[in-house]
Order: sequence, then C-alpha cells, then structure tokens
Amino acid sequence: MRWIRGIAALLGWFALVAQLFITSANVRAEERTVLDGLITYLSYFTVLTNLLAAITLTVPLVAPAARLSAFLERPTTQGAVATYITVVGIVYSALLRHLWQPQGLQLVVDSLLHDVIPVVFDLQWLLFVPKRSLRWKHPLLWLGYPLAYVVYTLIVGGLRGRYPYPFADVTALGYAQVFANTGLLLVGFWVVGMVFFALDHVLRSPALAVQLQRER
Repeated sequence: MRWIRGIAALLGWFALVAQLFITSANVRAEERTVLDGLITYLSYFTVLTNLLAAITLTVPLVAPAARLSAFLERPTTQGAVATYITVVGIVYSALLRHLWQPQGLQLVVDSLLHDVIPVVFDLQWLLFVPKRSLRWKHPLLWLGYPLAYVVYTLIVGGLRGRYPYPFADVTALGYAQVFANTGLLLVGFWVVGMVFFALDHVLRSPALAVQLQRER
C-alpha cells in the first residue's frame, strides 16, 4: 500500500510542480505578473483536484499519527477525492482533449494529471480503502467542493475577464448557458459519486484494509 500510494503521490507532485513551471513560463512570455500566473494556475479544477489527491496520498505516509491523516484516510474522504479525480479524467477526455495538442513536457504533465493519477487513485481506493461504510447522502455532500469551485471561478473569472474552461466562459456564452453547463456537470459529479457508493456496497473490504482497521 505504501509503495503504490507513494509512487502515485510522487507522480502527482511532479506533475503539479511541472505544470506550475509551464504556466509561469507562459505568463512571463505574455508579460503578465507572477501573481497573475499563480491565479491562473490555481484557477483550473484539474490542478486543484490533483493537489487535493496528492495531499490525500502524501500526508498519511509522512505523518500517519496526525489528525489530518486520520481524516484523509476516512472512507468518506477517500470516496470524495476518488469522485473528484475521476470526473477530472472523464470531463477532460469527453470535452477538452480534442481542443489542443500538447507537446513535450506539457504532454507528459497532461497525461499524468488527467489519465494516470485518476486511474492510480481509483486503483488504491479499490485495493486499500475499507468498504461498506458509505451512505447514499455522501455523494450529495461531496457536491460542496465542485459548487465552491463554480462560485470561485465565476468571481475570479469575472474580475479577471479570463475563464479556465470554454464551457464556463461567461464572456462567450453568457450566464444562462454557463449555469446550465455547470448544472449538468454537478449532476455528473453526483452520478459518479453514486457509482462509488454502489461499488462500496458491492465490494468487500480488502484484507489489508481490515488489518489496518484492527490495528487502529
């Protein structure tokens, strides 16, 4: 478990740092400020969610006795992050992948953030997270994070005149269409969350997860 989670965490942090480097270079090329570059970097749901996944994987490894580790190890927390990172991969493949052709380091980072990390995180959820503890209400509660992101995007995007995703571009689409688009995405989050809820009730807890629970 530690090896798989450790490798996934390292890949995640590498991709996040590399993406920050790429974003900063692009911002400098456009003669924008460092602060604007940081805001741009933190405007993407992909970056924020991969950061959340990396923290979720890393903290229990480096500080297993910390209260935060116990929170991050909870099946509800793991299920929430698995839902978010899965949606990252699905939305990118369905709506965004065809819009550009990344090359070089950006291609590597793109693949890690949208393909590799979602798959590896879901794999560790299947293998190591105790099952049979999620409730039907949890996928609804998990919508708090994407809802907060929508509010954040509309406020920051409105102030800057820049939106991170074409389906959330108020300038091009107007508020009515953007609200419709984000409403559909929130339904998608709920559906993916319900899939994890269903799997949680179908699958048995892996032996390692049972052992870790007993040791605690």
